[in-house]
Amino acid sequence: MKQLKLTGFLFFFFLTESLTLPTKPQDVDDVSITQKFIEDNIGYITIIAFAQYIQEASFEEVEMLVKAMTEYRDKCLADMTLPECSKLANDVLLENICTMEGLPQKHNFSHCCHKADFERKHCFLHNKKADVGFLPPLPTLDPEEKCQTYKNNRESFLNNYIYEVSRRNPFVFAPTLLTAAARFEEMTKTCCEEQEKANCFRTKAETFIQYLKALSSYQKNVCGALMKFGPQILKSINIAVLSQKFPKIEFKELISLLEDVSSKYDGCCEGDVVQCIHGRSKVMSHICSKQDSISSKIKECCEKKIPERGECIIYSNKDDRPNNLPLREAKFTESENVCEERDADQENFMAEFLYQYSRRHPELSTPELLRIAGVYEDLLRECCNTKNPPDCYRHAENKFNETTEKSLKIVQRECEHFQISGKDDLKYHYLINLTKLAPQLSTEELTFLGKEMVTALTTCCTLSEEFACVDNLVDLVLGELCGINENRSINPAVDHCCKTNFAFRRSCFEGLEADKTYVPPSTSQGLFTFHTDLCQAHNEELQRKKDRFLVNLVKLKPELTRVELQSLLVDFTNVVKKCCQAQGPEACFKEEVLPALFPLKSNWYSWSNKRNQNSP
Repeated sequence: MKQLKLTGFLFFFFLTESLTLPTKPQDVDDVSITQKFIEDNIGYITIIAFAQYIQEASFEEVEMLVKAMTEYRDKCLADMTLPECSKLANDVLLENICTMEGLPQKHNFSHCCHKADFERKHCFLHNKKADVGFLPPLPTLDPEEKCQTYKNNRESFLNNYIYEVSRRNPFVFAPTLLTAAARFEEMTKTCCEEQEKANCFRTKAETFIQYLKALSSYQKNVCGALMKFGPQILKSINIAVLSQKFPKIEFKELISLLEDVSSKYDGCCEGDVVQCIHGRSKVMSHICSKQDSISSKIKECCEKKIPERGECIIYSNKDDRPNNLPLREAKFTESENVCEERDADQENFMAEFLYQYSRRHPELSTPELLRIAGVYEDLLRECCNTKNPPDCYRHAENKFNETTEKSLKIVQRECEHFQISGKDDLKYHYLINLTKLAPQLSTEELTFLGKEMVTALTTCCTLSEEFACVDNLVDLVLGELCGINENRSINPAVDHCCKTNFAFRRSCFEGLEADKTYVPPSTSQGLFTFHTDLCQAHNEELQRKKDRFLVNLVKLKPELTRVELQSLLVDFTNVVKKCCQAQGPEACFKEEVLPALFPLKSNWYSWSNKRNQNSP
């Protein structure tokens, strides 16, 4: 494979895919350049697709597929008239995966290979697992060893990195992973030249991880919306996002752009990497070919080469609101003919309302804009059945303000809690809450969600745009909780919030209590047996173990109050400190942990203590 030249290959991460043939001269150039990029990076693209579809596959198995796909590319470049060269790249990839000897049986996806076309692709999509706890820990190398490995065999080093990251992020779009790989290589090159290599890797890795995590959350959230609620909600999300970023874009131009966006998201969400890359390039071409009418902030971005301009555009500032834009659009609340206009073309009417409201309110979050649109739609449904509709919908702005006020109070309450409690107590609060709401989730998922809730508040609660920031980020956490696949089930109450109304799921979760259908395990299943490695854990690792301990405690004893749980966490912390100073830490843990944790649960403790003493 050739040099990985990917800087900036992150196109609009909320945009989409398309293999539609170009109709304009500049589109021909863009498609040709994008196609050349795909051909040059077929190995990396194959690794991403295979590792995301079959996460259990070994690196050696992935390398076998890379070889097969590279041979396919070379054959088709030599003679495009061959019958197999007319197939879609993703179909060829899945065929090759299915024909690898023994692989479907070994990794349990034979049932997908017996299907064809859309059904096969959909089956492989559902084979992806968001919870990657079944995978071994991500391999870590000493900085010196990492640098030597990169120097000795750059290609194998990068291939292995892309493989490990891709199978742990099965729903992240291929262009994002390719950009991550390029950034990882840049980081490796820089840090390997430094004297303090470990410190360099540690410092740069944090920004890098946050970058990948943020895009991963957004992509999973939007794909989850598409899978659970269909293309209409995806269209609404894109209208809100694009109208805020490009407030001077005309509605007609926005609808034209959406043809390249909303209706063609399937490729990216289903892991069709080639389709995803082609489509995003097409969207960028569309934006840059109309930049004068879309945004004044992207001129320099559009002068960059195709791979670089996408990231430049997504990180450009929101355009300024047009000076001649009135604070309200009268046609939606003051016109006598609102009901007639709505009835003539309801989908287009509601799309224009969302566009007009979004471009006037850059201070609101995407979920809040969707809530406003939902409130307006419900209001018109009611008002247009009255004797005097204008009198009814004339007060719509009051309804919008009430809706925003409710959402604002939730955010203010959360930020006040953050200011009072501090970071650690806030995290424990969310770990307890989330585990009581969804104890069926794995310990890894729950600790991740709790940490992400805290990140949202610590990131946003001191900003001037506090409301939009918190609401957007918390919505991403709920998207992680609800997952992508439409058939994901947690418990009846959580499922209801995840599947009933995308815009209002935040308020739905606010009203939830502990899951009453949950039956805790009858035994501790060894969750409270600790070893000497607990004493060797550094601060960050020790904190992770404490978080896991708290989640497992809630799962085992969901009836305990927040005060009792936090008191037991303090007791556990004291026991760890005491036992790690003892001559035999492991014996101390066996003797001290359970009495400290369950002083009032003598029967349970007695049984568990015997079990631990009898265990080998």
